[in-house]
Amino acid sequence: MPVLYSLKDHVARVTIDRADRMNAVDEATADELEAIWQRIEADSDVRVVVLTGSGEKAFCAGADMKAGGNTLSGLEYWAHARPGGFGGLALRKSLHVPVIARVNGLAVGGGFELALGCDIVIAAEHASFALPEARVGRMPLDGGMILLPRMIPQKVAMGMLLTGKRISAAEAKSYGLVNEVVAAAEMDAAVDRWVAEILECAPLSVKAIKECVKETNDLSIDEALAKRLPSLIAALASADADEGPRAFREKRKPDWKGR
Repeated sequence: MPVLYSLKDHVARVTIDRADRMNAVDEATADELEAIWQRIEADSDVRVVVLTGSGEKAFCAGADMKAGGNTLSGLEYWAHARPGGFGGLALRKSLHVPVIARVNGLAVGGGFELALGCDIVIAAEHASFALPEARVGRMPLDGGMILLPRMIPQKVAMGMLLTGKRISAAEAKSYGLVNEVVAAAEMDAAVDRWVAEILECAPLSVKAIKECVKETNDLSIDEALAKRLPSLIAALASADADEGPRAFREKRKPDWKGR
């Protein structure tokens, strides 16, 4: 399988397993990723997702331009429906559990778009990021052109988009694109620490917060406050909403049920 999936203790781990191709995504890999996101969305046991690539060189090198089935022209690719963005994740709004990107190396093109679509990014010191599409006569259509200028200063974003410039993990952190940069040997410990901190929170609250952020990004403050999202209502009316204050009063850890 081009993508590995496991679920344990509410943590789903998704690994693009194509290290020989720098974890580049071909059609079969894209289909498998889409199936996994749908599986996670349907599974209430999942409370956090960790996305990474196999090996130590690359998180994801974007679309596999050497794949045998990669015959679409630029116009054909643009016209092809990709509502979730690259890998089904970059622009996805229906996945409400938090996704942590474990960026273990190169994240370029669609690989960078995948990272942009994650909620938290932990990068190895040797990781780097770029949108080099203009250098090969293409464009970052699956989220890069839309997301990057909204996340960092426009001049910085345009400098990257118009030149294909690659930036280091440290530079990405300075722009707010990365939450934490660690030595390669410390990647798993850092990711597990973030996972543990998320699992300490009420799962329905976490889902509602993420959905609210995703659904109100382009709204005015008044419009955002008036938005009645199903996950928000579910969290407010849940047993966990009573358990949290009760545990605080009783000076103990909450026992979250996710309902």
